[in-house]
Amino acid sequence: MNNHSRKTYATVNLPALLSNYTHIANLAPRSETIAVIKANAYGHGAIEIAKYLSPHVPAFAVAFIDEAIQLRDAGITLPILVIEGALSYQDFSIALQQNFWLMLHSTEQMDWLKQFPTPYVGKLWLKVDTGMNRLGIKPNDVDSILTQLSPEQLENLVLCTHFSSADELDNPKTQLQIQQFEQVNEKHGYKKSLANSAGILSWPKSHGDYNRLGLALYGATPIPVNDLPVKLAPVMTLKSTIMALRKLKVGESVGYGETWQAKRPSIIATVAIGYADGYPRNAKNGTPVCINGQIATLAGRVSMDMITIDVTNVVGVKVGDSVELWGENLTIETVAEHLESNNYELLTRISNRVPKFYIK
Repeated sequence: MNNHSRKTYATVNLPALLSNYTHIANLAPRSETIAVIKANAYGHGAIEIAKYLSPHVPAFAVAFIDEAIQLRDAGITLPILVIEGALSYQDFSIALQQNFWLMLHSTEQMDWLKQFPTPYVGKLWLKVDTGMNRLGIKPNDVDSILTQLSPEQLENLVLCTHFSSADELDNPKTQLQIQQFEQVNEKHGYKKSLANSAGILSWPKSHGDYNRLGLALYGATPIPVNDLPVKLAPVMTLKSTIMALRKLKVGESVGYGETWQAKRPSIIATVAIGYADGYPRNAKNGTPVCINGQIATLAGRVSMDMITIDVTNVVGVKVGDSVELWGENLTIETVAEHLESNNYELLTRISNRVPKFYIK
């Protein structure tokens, strides 16, 4: 870290990552738990995460085929599920060569599959739309799709669905989706996959042959912390440094638009991180950070490269002190609440100019 004079960086705790995986996978001991590393492993670095987890997981999942190719090029050999499936006819050839598992979710994909010059023997997942209404085959159309698949394709087929509201524990929609899916699959008996992170944590009836573990793998929770059946450890800690301190008189303002004014003699710290690094520009006055184990709050608008923090009550504060934006001492969920955002968005928006350091 000493090579980076700006000292704005993210640490990624790999033992915490594996601990989260193990504890969550143990909630569904009869399932194979796939590690979802789409969107650059939710901002954590897909290649590094895949290399570390490869000895411990049965497969990975990504959003689209380019993400899967990137992993193969980096030497990752495990099966990779491509959630968006083929986006062109050529994607089927690539998937077959590279041992990618493709999601089938549209009649267009079925048309491409039937055009394949030889019987396609790659593993296929058929997505059933049980109410997300984004991708998938409607339940009444599943039988028609199945008749178009060869015996070899059916032999390894996985039926799957995706929940719309599994993070809302009192929402009956999830139970209805489970029931609808099971009604479709009961006459076929294919391997199945329903559960995402919230499903694994909160809906045991959704545990299938495969579960898809995304957000919670990284120590962020899709459900209220008090409802977690296991303790999750934060994997990413985002840090920066105080680059200047300034004393303000009563009535003086800070930053663009003068959105924060001192109501008492105040000390303002300027911190070397901004929206170009992925820290949200819409962060409000009062958004917490942690300095020397003490909570301080945002004062003024987020700039491209800097934020300003009211450190009047921070004991012993000085230039060069480390500032934790979220992580070990300040949960990302706490920060997200102040931003009217969520932990998914905060993790995935960290920009490439923030270096990552991996703790092994």
